[in-house]
Amino acid sequence: MSDFYVPEALIPERFLRPGETGVVSSNERKLLQLIWRNPGISRSEITGHTELTQQSVHRILDTLAERGIISLGNAKPGLGRGQPSPMLRLNGSHAYACGISVNTDIIGICLMDLGGKILGESTVALREQSMAQSLQMVKQQLLDLQRQNKLADEDFFGVGFAFAGFHMGDTRYNGPLPLHEWSLIRLGPIVAELFSRPAWVINGGKAGAVAESMFGVGRFIRNFAYLSFNYGFGGGVIIDGELLQSGNGNAGEFSGIFDTEESKRRPALQYLIARLNENGINVPSIHYMRQHFNPDWPGVAEWVEEVTPAYNRLVNAIRAVTDPQAIVFGGQVPQDLAEMLIEQTRIYDRPRYGIVRAHPKMIISEISSDAAAMGAAVRPFQASFF
Repeated sequence: MSDFYVPEALIPERFLRPGETGVVSSNERKLLQLIWRNPGISRSEITGHTELTQQSVHRILDTLAERGIISLGNAKPGLGRGQPSPMLRLNGSHAYACGISVNTDIIGICLMDLGGKILGESTVALREQSMAQSLQMVKQQLLDLQRQNKLADEDFFGVGFAFAGFHMGDTRYNGPLPLHEWSLIRLGPIVAELFSRPAWVINGGKAGAVAESMFGVGRFIRNFAYLSFNYGFGGGVIIDGELLQSGNGNAGEFSGIFDTEESKRRPALQYLIARLNENGINVPSIHYMRQHFNPDWPGVAEWVEEVTPAYNRLVNAIRAVTDPQAIVFGGQVPQDLAEMLIEQTRIYDRPRYGIVRAHPKMIISEISSDAAAMGAAVRPFQASFF
């Protein structure tokens, strides 16, 4: 393993531009971003969204089509006179990626093609398994999904790896105690060597925010904060459709606003599980709780009341600092629990001349599967194509 890990250096040659070390040029990336965000956009419509000339747009699109990265569909109706213009889409069969999301109790796996179609999903239980054992099980699940979907290994582009911990530099992350073996080490080279493909590592909350941006409320809302309720509590911030990383890669680590004592009363699901177990409700994992959650369980209402002050301070801090259009409740939070928290929301309004600032909408994520694994699967394509 080299001293400095660069996933782009491991991209299979068949995906690279002829004679170059990159997958696409800067202008190709701009057009692919437009197509990703607007599937079915016509070739003539794209020109109006760029500073490129029509001739340049057509030349670039033809090159992308020849390489199999995009497909030219039927002409788009209703565009007026002139030559019909074909609709454009990313060609899903050109490549696929594997998204892996490591939580404290379960590993989510998502296989996705370049067009954003989910090809398969799976999970691996993490409890009482070493890191090496867990990764081998993930690799076997990937092989099974490849066989089930009759996917060629040569079309396997790369791996996105989401981890529940804060970023420390390079591909090192600092996770909670159940993930101590995975923490403080360079995850990128380990994952890349195991799968013989480049691996892009990202925080789990941010990966969930990416999935929400691509497949959830981000289809309609360009600016939102994503709350990721897991064993711990974090998230991500989407500004104008893009993930905010900031200087150290930890934008959206919302638990950072709480001091040591407040941290114990933040809405991290590890504390809810402890409360439930104290009340005689056997909840072995967060994954189990999400699947079987009952708002009437003894201890739930008391826990919600206990975390409400910290929760409300966080919501108002997000509103004051980022002014999002929406705050999305995601991660592993059960829907009924998210609704209970939303009911407790209090915005600290101080009207001026009888007028208050706009409030963000409180929205529960509609992504029912592992959002972090989905976002992780998008990551290799974002890094290299769009």
